[in-house]
Amino acid sequence: MTDAEAQPKTRLSAEGPLIHPGCMLHASIFEGWTEVGEGARVVNFTFHAYAYCDRMADIANTTVGRFANIAAMTRIGPTDHPFTHAAQHHFLYRSSYYWEDAADDPVFFAARAARRTVLGPDCWIGHGAVIKPEVTLGAGAIVASGAVVTRDVAPFMIVAGCPATPLRARFAPGVIDRLLALGWWDWDHARLRAALTDFRTLPAEAFLEKHHG
Repeated sequence: MTDAEAQPKTRLSAEGPLIHPGCMLHASIFEGWTEVGEGARVVNFTFHAYAYCDRMADIANTTVGRFANIAAMTRIGPTDHPFTHAAQHHFLYRSSYYWEDAADDPVFFAARAARRTVLGPDCWIGHGAVIKPEVTLGAGAIVASGAVVTRDVAPFMIVAGCPATPLRARFAPGVIDRLLALGWWDWDHARLRAALTDFRTLPAEAFLEKHHG
């Protein structure tokens, strides 16, 4: 579903996104069970199923995996300026804003859009964090509040700081391998519902034992 087709809703739905008031959406694609918080700005973006962002998130040129959790006031895939040139101001590439006879620079905008950020399934981006362009977060990774992520993050790794550095893995290597092999984030809606009590009550290893991971 494209942003042009998104309709106001009151609850999550398999049919498309729940878009809260005051959002700015452009060239973005949403699967079912997704949600965009109030006042968020989402540009050149793909939201896979069950992913959501909270209020005032600012996201550009990003592919977001299923079940990704994006907190409020985050900045993901922040756009850049031509800092190797003599000037780095908008007038270089948004030229039509300043002169009637000058066109915007399509090459610059195409290069900017191509520098995609990728968020893996069930990752968690804390409040106020920044994820730079061309960074990939692995499945289940956690980015602490206020962190600035400039490098790829391994699956199930917790990172914090500016620039962000690894703190520790969420689980032992063997458990991580089994979770990646199980790939519960690819289960269908009915299977997720059937396992809901186990998700709520079982530690990861016990969950893997029961669900053959």
